[in-house]
Amino acid sequence: MLKQILEKEIEKAVKKVSAGKVDFAIFRDEKFADYSSNAAMQIGAGVPRENAEKIKATLSASKNFNKYFSKVEIAGPGFLNFWVKEEEFVKNVGSVLKAKNKYGSNKTLAKKKIIVEFTDPNPFKEFHIGHLMSNSIGEFIARAMEFSGAQVKRACYQGDVGTHVAKAVTTLLAWKDKFNTVLKKGNLSEQVSLMSLAYAQGNKQYEESDLGKKMITEVNKKIYTKSKDIADIYKGGREISLKYFEEIYGILGMNPQKGNKPSSAKASAGKHFDFYFFESETGKHGKTIVEKFLKKGVFAKSEGAIVFPEEKSGLHTRVFINSENLPTYEAKELGLAEIKYKKYKYNTSIVVTGNEINEYFKVLLRAMEFVFPKLAKNTKHLSHGMLRLPTGKMSSRTGEVITAVGMLEDIEKIILEKVSGRDLKEKEKLKISKQVALAAVKYSILKQSIGKDIIFDLDKSVSFEGDSGPYIQYTYVRTQSILRNAKESKIKELANFNKIEGVNISHVEKLLQQFPEVVEMAAEKYAPNLVCSYLVELCHAFNAYYAENKIVSNDAIGKYRIALSRAVGQVLKNGLELLGIPAPDKM
Repeated sequence: MLKQILEKEIEKAVKKVSAGKVDFAIFRDEKFADYSSNAAMQIGAGVPRENAEKIKATLSASKNFNKYFSKVEIAGPGFLNFWVKEEEFVKNVGSVLKAKNKYGSNKTLAKKKIIVEFTDPNPFKEFHIGHLMSNSIGEFIARAMEFSGAQVKRACYQGDVGTHVAKAVTTLLAWKDKFNTVLKKGNLSEQVSLMSLAYAQGNKQYEESDLGKKMITEVNKKIYTKSKDIADIYKGGREISLKYFEEIYGILGMNPQKGNKPSSAKASAGKHFDFYFFESETGKHGKTIVEKFLKKGVFAKSEGAIVFPEEKSGLHTRVFINSENLPTYEAKELGLAEIKYKKYKYNTSIVVTGNEINEYFKVLLRAMEFVFPKLAKNTKHLSHGMLRLPTGKMSSRTGEVITAVGMLEDIEKIILEKVSGRDLKEKEKLKISKQVALAAVKYSILKQSIGKDIIFDLDKSVSFEGDSGPYIQYTYVRTQSILRNAKESKIKELANFNKIEGVNISHVEKLLQQFPEVVEMAAEKYAPNLVCSYLVELCHAFNAYYAENKIVSNDAIGKYRIALSRAVGQVLKNGLELLGIPAPDKM
């Protein structure tokens, strides 16, 4: 990448001015230059302007610098501005076409082992639109790490035990005949709906009735002890949930994996995650860990429970084993950390969750510093905001849930209306509606900084213009239409990018050259919004270029513009792939 070349050249030049290490930045602002740097202003000794003159002189004498850059100038108190040689932008178009789906990838994380845990839907509950946040962000993180050379494993951690499960199971025991009928004769959608209603009913009982709360607490114990009198209901409901979740992962376009199967003989093949972890597995292990470190003084007893006290956390006291002698989420997370590492000796474990557990996770990581210091150091918690509709937040506790599948299906209908009059086969229209609906939702999530809440704007999300996923898809389709037109006209695109004259470098070529830098920064900062912003800017630039220039013509410039269109399409496709969004050939 040109940025890396420039960075090394500046480092060498700075060493001639300063004996100490200098931390400097390289940034872009096309109003001033292709690249700018504050290196001269970061040097402690001397006057910045004089330092800049010395750096400029060293760079101007460097053969490697002059190979790629046409000039360097000083601006203001000592900023250094750099211009890339125009032929480098042309050559880069050829580099895009040669690299194809690898363009933008890098080796910054080569040999690193990373496990990304995300989505984490709970059995016996609906997969709601909030889970779309975790899934979209987590899948981006996984893909960005892979694109940066890391060995990545995807993990899903699910709460298949706990009070929420007991609430549903208690109700299903009361509805046993109905549940067995739906289990044998109903379709998956009917089965999931019944469990969702059971959970909402169980939660109502738990909150409004002392007797109901007592019954649910007893069922919760039976689930932990694997009591036979609840086994059939529990096992049947769990298997339905796992099968349901797998279908959704397929709809969301996750990368197929060869991972282990969910812990259920009847659940689907489990192709979408490498590892499936369950609280029923981590709870026992976590409890053992807490009891072991209780003896070492890390944890303390309090009112019949075992806690991690405020004086050790520096934050607040949290319960790890409750007064019923059952492990809490915190203890299970401790168990999960070690189980993960035994499964996959990771360098980094990235955990993607909603930001409502931020404070709890801070305490957990503090406890891990005492119990598993190495794992604590290598664990990164990424929290996201909530996905909300204009009507407000939904609640599975009351049954007022907007499911992920239901939301996507509603959007698909809107897209289908938009493409209804187009010259496409019905099968194509249905496929496109699904692809565009996925783009509408995922882009709306990923275009924001991941810590913020998102109000889902339906009209903007499905627009084929402006800041939307469908707009990027539509621009990609335009590039493919140009290529089909050229093929039909029997015009071959440019093949040799070393010998081409008369090309006026546009913003398009400059943006293509930036893609690898954007990808690297997005992976480093866990920032999908950087990729989203870049893709929209590239679309704007290319659509303006398309409006101002004749693209398909049988001369050298025409052949170059066809090649440029292919390069733009390739970069848009690579960017969409990173976001987990499909790139349709037609719309």
